Amino acid sequence: MKTLESALDENGNKVVLLPNIIFVGKQKINWNEVEKYLERFVGGTVKIAGTDDVIYLGKDFPDEYAGSKYTRKMKGGRAKAKANAAQGIREMVGIASDKRFRKNQKEKHSGDAANGWYYYTTRFAMPIYANDVKTETYNIFSGCLVVNCTEKGKMYLYDLVDIKKEASNPLRTNK
Repeated sequence: MKTLESALDENGNKVVLLPNIIFVGKQKINWNEVEKYLERFVGGTVKIAGTDDVIYLGKDFPDEYAGSKYTRKMKGGRAKAKANAAQGIREMVGIASDKRFRKNQKEKHSGDAANGWYYYTTRFAMPIYANDVKTETYNIFSGCLVVNCTEKGKMYLYDLVDIKKEASNPLRTNK
């Protein structure tokens, strides 16, 4: 599979450039299609450049990403951003930063997150279209990658949450 490009925002943070908007509409995202899209990545691994953590993309990831409580509550532009972020999820893991740890508090995750949860900040950019034509400008979003750590110490990508459109200037590319 082709690796997506990344760029630096005005603050020097790495940002994954999503090539297209493949899940259109803000009001009615077809999350079953997003889940199906993500299934192609199951079984893969990604190394986070800044920490050398190896993150597994397990069989539960597509369902959680597309069907979590967080996802079900999303509307509008943030829902569209999360759906489209699926196409750059591996690259978003690769550039993740700001690793944080939290002990598991829920009994239902005593197996899959026996050694707790890790949270990483990541960024991605969606192209802006004018009259159905892709421009050289992108809206930047930040999000939090949620990773569970099993009893054996393996780390699995669980979800992308806390998606926010960055208020900074849009990213411009010279393509």
